[in-house]
Amino acid sequence: MQFKTKDTATLLSKTFSSWNDKDPFRQSAVIAYYAIFSIPGLLVLIISIAGYFFGNETVNQNILEQISTTMGSETSKQISQILIKSTQSKSTVWGSIIGVIILLVGSTAVFVELQKSLNLIWRVEIAPQNGFFTILKARLFSFGLILAIAFLLLVSLVVSTALSSMADWVKDHTDESTIVFFNIINFVFSFAVISVLFALMFKILPDAKIKWKHVWLGAIVTGILFTIGKTILAFYFSTADPASIYGVAGSVVIILLWVSYSSMILFFGAEFTAVYAKFYSGTIPPTEIAKKESVASRKI
Repeated sequence: MQFKTKDTATLLSKTFSSWNDKDPFRQSAVIAYYAIFSIPGLLVLIISIAGYFFGNETVNQNILEQISTTMGSETSKQISQILIKSTQSKSTVWGSIIGVIILLVGSTAVFVELQKSLNLIWRVEIAPQNGFFTILKARLFSFGLILAIAFLLLVSLVVSTALSSMADWVKDHTDESTIVFFNIINFVFSFAVISVLFALMFKILPDAKIKWKHVWLGAIVTGILFTIGKTILAFYFSTADPASIYGVAGSVVIILLWVSYSSMILFFGAEFTAVYAKFYSGTIPPTEIAKKESVASRKI
C-alpha cells in the first residue's frame, strides 16, 4: 500500500506515542555523550577524505562556518583548536598506528550507539552468537557512513561553490530577485543533502530489512523538522547566549544541547519510518545476524 493523506493523523499519533514510550530524552543524552568523544576523530576523518578532492583548508573552513552558523562563533573557535591539536601532534610510527586505530574507533562510536537506539525503535536485537562479527559489521557500516558523509559534503561544496559563483555574477548583471532565486536553490539543495543523509542512516544502521520506499518519506519529514529546529536553535544560541552561563565549559554544553536536540529529531523520524513501514507493509523482518526483540529484553 502507498501513503494516503487521510492516514496522516493516525501515523503521527502512533509515531508520537511510540517515540515518547522509548524515552527519547535519555536516548538523545546518551548519543550526545558519545558525540563529545567522537567529534574530533569524526571531523578529522571527514576533512581528510573530502579534503583529498577539495583541499583540507577549504573543507575545514566550510565545516567551521556551518558550526558557527548553528552553534555560535565561540563553539566554532573551540572546535577549530581541537582540530589543530589533533592534526599537529607528533609521535612515533607505532604511536601513529595506535592513534589511527583510536581515531577510527572513536569516530565510529557515536554511530554504533546510534545503531543500538535505532534497533530499539525497530524492535530488533543482535543474535547472541554473532558477537564479534556484529561489532566488526557495526564499525564497518559506521565507517561507510562517514565516507558517505564526506562524499555528500564534497558534492555540497562543489554545488554551493558553483551557486555562489553564479550568484556573484548575477548580482553584478541582474536584479535582486534573481539572487533570491539562487538562494532558494541553495536552500533546496542543502535540504536534499540532509534528507539523503537521514535516509542513509535509516536504511543502513538498523539491523532490520527496511525497503527504500519506506525510508524516503521518513527522511524528508526528519529533514523538515531538523531544518526548522536548526533555525530555532541558531536564533536561541545567538540571542540567549546560554554558553556564557557555563564559562569555559560553555562550548561543550552547546554541543551537547545541539546533538541532543538533533538526536531527538532523528529518533522521531526513525520512529515515523518504522510506524509508516509497519502500517502499510506489516512486520519488518530483522537481518540475518539479528532477531526480533524479546519481551524480556525490552528496557522500555
